[in-house]
Amino acid sequence: MDQQIKDLITNEINKNEVCLFMKGTPEAPQCGFSMAVSNILKILEVNFKGVNVLENQNLREGIKEYSDWPTIPQLYIKNEFVGGCDIIKEMFENGELTKHLETKNINFKKKD
Repeated sequence: MDQQIKDLITNEINKNEVCLFMKGTPEAPQCGFSMAVSNILKILEVNFKGVNVLENQNLREGIKEYSDWPTIPQLYIKNEFVGGCDIIKEMFENGELTKHLETKNINFKKKD
């Protein structure tokens, strides 16, 4: 992987407590999986940075190598790779995602 791409990925993960590498943007996702994870974060009112991998082919391939995870989207919370769409959906449904956010001291909207 190109050092410039590696640095770009590292910077985004370090600068943003919650960082989602996705296809498209949170406002205009370009795939259903990216939309699903983005919507979960929006439902929880988590402040997150969406990084559009479609803007750069090297970034799109680089993030897969960086995390050793073959698919996009990829969610990072406080420098830690949490998972892709299926994992995040499952964590959201069984309450693990909110527990994880609490553990990492990330602000989100708690359900009543």
